[in-house]
Amino acid sequence: MIQTWKELETECKSCRKCGLCETRNNVVFGVGKKDAEVLFIGEGPGEKEDLQGEPFVGRAGQLLDKMLAAVDLSRENNIYIANIVKCRPPKNRDPLPEEQEACINWLRNQVMLMRPKIIVALGRIAAMQIIKPDIKITKEHGIFFERKNVLMMATLHPAALLRNPNQKPAAFEDFIKLRDKINEICERTY
Repeated sequence: MIQTWKELETECKSCRKCGLCETRNNVVFGVGKKDAEVLFIGEGPGEKEDLQGEPFVGRAGQLLDKMLAAVDLSRENNIYIANIVKCRPPKNRDPLPEEQEACINWLRNQVMLMRPKIIVALGRIAAMQIIKPDIKITKEHGIFFERKNVLMMATLHPAALLRNPNQKPAAFEDFIKLRDKINEICERTY
C-alpha cells in the first residue's frame, strides 16, 4: 500500500492495468476532504467526469450535490467521493468484472489512507463490489452493514433517480438515515 495521497494519486494517474486506459481522457481519482469520515463511492466516471477529471460533475452529480446539501454535506467541506473504476467505460457501460478487479486496489488504498467511519455506495455496481455481491439495491438501500468497523450503506445511484424520479423520496430517506448515523458516530463531519 502507498502511504501518501500525493504518491497514490500520481501512481493511479499513470495506471495501465486494464483496457480502459486506452480510451480515457483523464483518470478520475476522486475529490473531497482526504480525512473525511464519510466516503461516497460510485461505479465509474461518465463522459463529463472523464473530460473534467472529477467524479459526479454531470447531471447525476448535480443531483447528488443537491441531496448532499440537503443534509449539510459537500465535497468541498466534509466528504470524499471516489469510484470503483477510475477510467470511463466506453459508452458509459457498466465496468466489467476484470476492469473492477484491476482498479479496486486504488480504492482500497484510498480507504486505507482515509479511514472513513461510513461508506456510501452509490448504485448497484458499487454496492455489489463494496457491500456484498448479491445485494438487491431496490430492497436493501438505506440499510447499514458493518464490515471491519466501518458502516456501509447503499443508496440509489443519482443517474437512476434521473431516469426514475419517483424513487427520489426513497433515496432522500437514505440521506436522512445517513445524516442521523453521522450525528451518532462521527466526531468532525458536522
